[in-house]
Parts: sequence; C-alpha cells; structure tokens
Amino acid sequence: MTTRSSDTEGVTAESVAPSRREMNKQANRRAMADAAIELVRSRGAGNFTADDVAAAAGVSRRTFFNYFPSPESALAVHIEDFLDNVLPYFHQRPTGEPVVESMLQALTELADPALLERTAELFQLAEDNPQMHRFQLEAWTRAEYKIVDAIDDRLDPADPARQHPLFVPALVGSVFASARAALSEWLRRTGGDLSPASLSGLRELLIAAFGHLRSGFHN
Repeated sequence: MTTRSSDTEGVTAESVAPSRREMNKQANRRAMADAAIELVRSRGAGNFTADDVAAAAGVSRRTFFNYFPSPESALAVHIEDFLDNVLPYFHQRPTGEPVVESMLQALTELADPALLERTAELFQLAEDNPQMHRFQLEAWTRAEYKIVDAIDDRLDPADPARQHPLFVPALVGSVFASARAALSEWLRRTGGDLSPASLSGLRELLIAAFGHLRSGFHN
C-alpha cells in the first residue's frame, strides 16, 4: 500500500512540479525507449546493442546505462506507459461503483486499438526473445503494484474488500492474467498482424476475457 506522510508543511506548487532536471530525465528516457523500438522494428529483437540505442537517441553509452540495464529493458518502457494509462480511467469511475466493475471498465476503456498497437507489437516480439520477455513480465508486474496501490487508496475503510488482504492483489492479478491470455490468443490467431481489423479483434478478445471475470467464470 502506498505510504503517505502526514507532514505537508512546506509543500508548495513549485516543490511538487517537475523540475527541469526531472523533465530532462523523462525526455532522455522517452528518447531511448523510442530509439529502441525503432531499432527492433528495423533489425529485429536481439540484433542491436546498447551503443546502438544510445547513438540513435543522441546520448552517451554511460547515460543509457544510467537508465537501463539492457536494450530490452528500454523497450519495456512502452509496456509500462500503456499499462499506466489504466490509472486515469480507474480514477474517473464513479466513487460508489464496486471495485471489480471499476477495474474492468478501466481496462475495457483502455482496450482501444490505437492504444493497443504498440503493446501488441512488443508482446509479439517478446515471444521470440527470452530477455525481452523477462523485462516485459517485469513491466506488467510493476504496473500491477501501482494499480493495487491505487485501489487500496480508493477503498473506503469500511469497504468489505479491506477486510480481505488478498482481495485487491488477487483481483488485479486476475485482470492482468486475463489481458495476457487475450494477447496470447490474438497472437495465436493472427501471427501478430497489426492491421486495424486484427487490433479490433484483439479488443474483442480482451473484452471477452474481462467478461469471464465479471461473470465469475460462469457460462
């Protein structure tokens, strides 16, 4: 659960706004992530080095390793960014809505083909690259932790879900496992086709998988 400090003395708009240094760090991270995905598209997974990514992003090799341990970990940024988009949708759900429904609605909103394309592309590439697959799983896990914290923060202290410490982690884990199952089925059916029709089919698979959760896996 996210820990908050009760001491808000001295907190100002300036102190919470991103500093120029932080903005530069974010820009570097984004540049290297974008360079990595362009390289994997042009050369294939495993066929480029950290030096290649650094050169394409216009940074030094040392700067690259200040951010990432490998080229594959830079690619995982795109997975994290996609999954982080769940949080704004989740926070927009009605306050009194059951947390299960809020979670599923947030993921359904996110299942727009335009948002899915890069994640679907990387999911496909990771299937043939063990190193990339590992970093992809780590990105999914980090996103799960963030969403567990967000749900814990939202729950009313009297909510029955708070009385069951496994409820929220089990819910989020089930939702993410359903999303990965839908991606796997999409890849099996299409071979990784990223056409609009294929991505629309992926969206339908995601909604169907979430539907099983909503119904408690009762047909």
